[in-house]
Amino acid sequence: MADDLRTTELRDLLGRVAARDRAAREELVRRTAGNLERLTRKLMAGYPTVRRWEQTDDVVQNATVRLLRALEQVSPENLRQFFGLAAEQIRRELIDLARHHYGPHGVGANHDTRAGSPPDAAEPESAVEGLADWQAFHEAVAALPPADREIFGLLYYQDLTQAEAAQLLGLSVAAVQQRWQRARLRLHDRLKPRPGPG
Repeated sequence: MADDLRTTELRDLLGRVAARDRAAREELVRRTAGNLERLTRKLMAGYPTVRRWEQTDDVVQNATVRLLRALEQVSPENLRQFFGLAAEQIRRELIDLARHHYGPHGVGANHDTRAGSPPDAAEPESAVEGLADWQAFHEAVAALPPADREIFGLLYYQDLTQAEAAQLLGLSVAAVQQRWQRARLRLHDRLKPRPGPG
């Protein structure tokens, strides 16, 4: 019942966002900020190289600003579109973060990690490779076909359960599971190393 009430409130807010109600736009983002923060913490946990340069709260704030700006341009018609838009903003923030810190002129790519570190500290190259992998992952998700990208956005970026995604999409849980499996396989194909020449 609480979930139904929350869904109804979010749908009401979406209707007000479509009517260009700025307060509703901010309230909608505020109501979903907890999901955004949990997701950001989950994603950053596997990447100490990112945490070295950015705090989770800063990443959440930047993604939230992106989402608010996007909502000024786009009015999602339903929660499905809203969650897709939110996932896209998170993905863009993560990709930009990787490029900023580990691009050719980034502080991470040009910082002497070993200075003042114990002798067994990680080499800078490993940090660059880790963030490059992270960037490649999010770019590969962005390049998936729309249906795969949508299911990935809901389950991975928005951290919805398969049952929640099924309800949002109007599908059975089994259909969501099939889509999720297909999306992961396609992502794996995009990320696997290509054989070199000769």
